[in-house]
Amino acid sequence: METTFGAANRQAAVPVQTERSTMTVLPQGSEISRRRLLQFGAAAGFLLGTGSLAGCAGPTGLPGPSTLTLALNRSLVSLDNKLNQFDAAVTVQRSVRQGLTAIGPETKPVLVLADRFEMTGPTEWTVRLREGIRYSDGSPVRIEDVATALKMYQQVQGSFVAGFFPEFPAVVPVDDRTFKMVSKKPVPILDSLMSMILITPAAQNKPEELQDGLGTGPYVVTKFNRGAGTYSLARNQNYWGPAPQVDNVEVRFLPEESSRVIALRSGEVDIIDSITPDSREQLAGLPGVELKEASSLRLNQIFYNFRKPAGHPLADVRVREALSWAIDGEALVKDVLVDSVSAAEGVTPASLTGYHKTGTYTYDPAKAKARLAELGVKDLTLKIIWETGEFASDTSVMEALVEMFGAIGVKTELQQFEPGGNILAWRQGKQGDWDLLGNGFSSPTGLAITMMQGMYAGTPEKEKTRDTYQGYVIPEVQAKIQAASSEVDPARRQELMAVAQQAIWDTWPCAWAFVPKSVLAHRDRVSGINLAPTNSYPLVDARLEA
Repeated sequence: METTFGAANRQAAVPVQTERSTMTVLPQGSEISRRRLLQFGAAAGFLLGTGSLAGCAGPTGLPGPSTLTLALNRSLVSLDNKLNQFDAAVTVQRSVRQGLTAIGPETKPVLVLADRFEMTGPTEWTVRLREGIRYSDGSPVRIEDVATALKMYQQVQGSFVAGFFPEFPAVVPVDDRTFKMVSKKPVPILDSLMSMILITPAAQNKPEELQDGLGTGPYVVTKFNRGAGTYSLARNQNYWGPAPQVDNVEVRFLPEESSRVIALRSGEVDIIDSITPDSREQLAGLPGVELKEASSLRLNQIFYNFRKPAGHPLADVRVREALSWAIDGEALVKDVLVDSVSAAEGVTPASLTGYHKTGTYTYDPAKAKARLAELGVKDLTLKIIWETGEFASDTSVMEALVEMFGAIGVKTELQQFEPGGNILAWRQGKQGDWDLLGNGFSSPTGLAITMMQGMYAGTPEKEKTRDTYQGYVIPEVQAKIQAASSEVDPARRQELMAVAQQAIWDTWPCAWAFVPKSVLAHRDRVSGINLAPTNSYPLVDARLEA
C-alpha cells in the first residue's frame, strides 16, 4: 500500500406504534399518496424552517461564509464508532478521529496514520506510523494507542465493529514507529478492517462509546449536544495533513425530510444526505442545488428474528421462505421506492468485491398461502420493528408489507422507534419480542466477506453477550465464512465466499432485501464533495465559495 487518503403508492390504513407514543391508527379506507404526504410535510417543514430551525442558524438564518452546515437524517450520538455508525456518520467521525487506513474512493484501503501497512507473513502484518503524527493538542500518536484501541473495540458489549473481525491481532512493537500485527490465523484483509478502528490516546480510551477525547483529524469539536445530535467543529490547527479550506462545520439532526429539503432550498443548510426519490425529484434542476449519487455498499433488509425458540413458526426455514413469497418486490421497487433501488439477488450487494449471485425473491402469494397451510401455520401475527430514517421511504415500505402479508392471511403489527431510542436493546433481545426488523447493513470495507462476517458469522459465545446479528447463529454457515476469511489466495477465497453466500441464502434470513443508491444534495456554493459508495465524503476536501 502506497496511496495516501486525500484530497403505490397507496399507504395502507394500518396501526403504527411508536416507541414513545400510544397506538395511532390512520383513518380506515384512506388513500394518501406519497407525493401528497410530502407536500403536507413540506408545509409543516416550512413552518419549522421559519421558526425553531431558523433559531439554530446565524443572525441572518444562513450559514456564514466560512461555515459549512450539514443536516443529517439520523442523530449522530457520538463521534466514536464502537457502537453506532450509520453510513453518513462516517463523514463527521473521520473528520475528527482517524484510523491507520481508510477506504478510498475506489473502495480500496489507503494509508492515513500509517505510511506502511504490509503483509509480511501469513499471520503477520508490518505497520509503521507516519512520522510526526500528532493529536489536536500536539501530543504524539503512539503504538500503545493502537494496541489499546483494539482492546477497547473488542471489549465493548454490542460493538458495531468487533463483529467484522474474525480475530483481533496482537500488537508487537519493533521500534518507536514500527510494529507487527500478529494473528493466530491469516487475516488477509486486515488493512481494510483497520480502517474501522479510530485511534485516540490510550489514557482516554475506554470500552464504551466515547463522548469526548482527542483525535488526529482535520477538525476538532468545540461544542456538542448528544441528545440533539448537534456538533460544532473548527479547523484543527495542528492537523498533520493539508489544512482544510472550510473554517467551521455545523452538524445538525433534522429527522423530517421535508424540513431538510426546505432548509436546503432556503440556504439554511448546505448539505442533506440520504434523500428519497420524491425529494430528489423536487430538487433536480433547482437553481442553486446540486445532486450527487454513488453506488451503494449497503443492503437493506426485512430481517427475521433468529432468537425464536424451537417450535415457533419463524424457526422453520420453510416458513421463512413461504413468507417471502408474499412480498411483491417489483411493486415495492417501482411504486414505493420509485426505481431508486434494486432488489437483492444475494446476501450482499453486487457492488461489493467478492459478491456472488445466489438467487432472486419470487412473488407468489397463492403459493405462500398453500405452503403455510401445508405446514400447519394458522393465525400468525408478525411484529415488524424499525427505526425512523433507517432507509428512504421506510414507513411506506412497512405499510405496504402489512397489505401484502394481509393478502395471505397473516396479521401484522408495526412498531416504529424514534432516532436515539432503545431499538438496540430490542434488537439484542433484551427489551421486547419481535418477528421482523427493517434494517440496513453496509460493508465499511467494500468487501463482501466483511458483511458476511458482521451479519452471519455469529457463534454461541457471541450470542451470550448478544453480539450476534439478530441471533443469527448457524454453525455450518459460520464455519464456511471462517474458511473464506482466512484464505490467503484470492482465487480460492472467492470460491469459498461463493459457497458461504449460497449457504446463507438457503437459510432465508430475510423476507426481502434491496440495494439502495447513495444520494445527497448540496448548495452550489459548496464544492469538493466527492461522494463515495460508503455514502460519505472527506470533509477536508470541501470548499466554500464566498
